[in-house]
Amino acid sequence: MTEVKLRPLEDGDMDALFELMRDPESVRMAAFVGRDPDDRAAFDAHMARIRSRTDVTNRAVTLDGRLVGSIAAFVIEGDTEVTYWIDRAFWGQGIAGRALALLLQEVPVRPLFGRAASDNLASLTVLRRAGFQEVGTGVDFARARGTEIEETILRLDS
Repeated sequence: MTEVKLRPLEDGDMDALFELMRDPESVRMAAFVGRDPDDRAAFDAHMARIRSRTDVTNRAVTLDGRLVGSIAAFVIEGDTEVTYWIDRAFWGQGIAGRALALLLQEVPVRPLFGRAASDNLASLTVLRRAGFQEVGTGVDFARARGTEIEETILRLDS
């Protein structure tokens, strides 16, 4: 059995995370991404901002000690939301679900919210298996797709 762990992000993780977060298929599935996933300066500035915030729990996801993604809980408009990004080479192996379970142990805030493009069935499944319940949908502009798409909003109360 492989071991998924979370650890604080390190400066040395940034190159690998930048590469993961610009994979075209991953970007398309995430849909709601930064203006230009290939803009390293914007990535570095964003990561510096969120790593300095005290209301963000940002963790590296490792599989048997190897960095395979990141996961975070952050406050936006008064609500705490979760987000995660797993290397596409490791999709379908339950890593996001195990990482989310670990983050939920670390972050006691409830309710927690999660959002995903409504056609991102894998991400919605991860959230639902962790106990998140659908509370609504919205339509917003998805930069990665260049159009407005539907987003599913989920909530975890306990």
